[in-house]
Amino acid sequence: MSGFVEKPEPIQVPGLVHLHTGKVRDLYQNEAGDLVMVASDRMSAYDWVLPTEIPDKGRVLTQLSLWWFDQLADLVPNHVLSTELPAGAPADWAGRTLVCKSLRMVPVECVARGYLTGSGLAEYNESRTVCGLALPEGLTDGSELPGPIFTPATKAAVGEHDENVSYEEVARQVGVETAAQLRQATLAVYSRARNIARDRGIILADTKFEFGFEGDTLVLADEVLTPDSSRFWPADQWQPGRAQPSYDKQFVRDWLTSAESGWDRRSEQPPPPLPQHVVEATRAKYVEAYERLTGGTWS
Repeated sequence: MSGFVEKPEPIQVPGLVHLHTGKVRDLYQNEAGDLVMVASDRMSAYDWVLPTEIPDKGRVLTQLSLWWFDQLADLVPNHVLSTELPAGAPADWAGRTLVCKSLRMVPVECVARGYLTGSGLAEYNESRTVCGLALPEGLTDGSELPGPIFTPATKAAVGEHDENVSYEEVARQVGVETAAQLRQATLAVYSRARNIARDRGIILADTKFEFGFEGDTLVLADEVLTPDSSRFWPADQWQPGRAQPSYDKQFVRDWLTSAESGWDRRSEQPPPPLPQHVVEATRAKYVEAYERLTGGTWS
């Protein structure tokens, strides 16, 4: 059993109705029926939301998503209506809040992979496939795939694993036409983002997207191409056959599974608080990813 070490009480704001507290984001609805999405500084790992926050993380995720939405606007519309802070919202929400369209969400994690690692590597080692797609022999951790692949997963509740599924299963769940739209949009966005990242010295190994419908139009939602939803690797350190250095929560994962933490992830015990050096190193990686991708300076 996993989930929140300690689930936070939602902040109450006049004119907003609290809908959901997720691993990282809190979701509200305003009086106009729009969604108000607030990215917290919470950190999750191994299906647990940890007791220690990473300063600035929510703002980095929000500002990086906004930058990517601009880069992708000609490929697919997105759900952002405004970044204006709702009246009465706490000052801490500044820079981490998006007012978004309320969409009919598709219950599929749309994952694109250009490199083999993570759950894809585990499946490949067993069957030479990922989500039912046959891959060539001889690939290893960090190998570049012959071409990007769409490897969807079912969305899981907090504390549960997303489950990789085949394209055929997605088509069965959401319909053939919607499945085809999801695959096309996912691979188009991944390919654009991979090229942008490569020009900035970063490999976009894999990423996941969420989509919803506004009428008959497929719309990109949630966050996009952040260190929480993507694997970013420094291109000059890429070396297949090992775990790659990355701009994400790897510092956290490594510490949690180290002797120093004293935590057994196979137990049902919640993970311990993070030490300050892990917090600082993780924040630095998120900020570095933002600065390298956008070319801006984090402040």
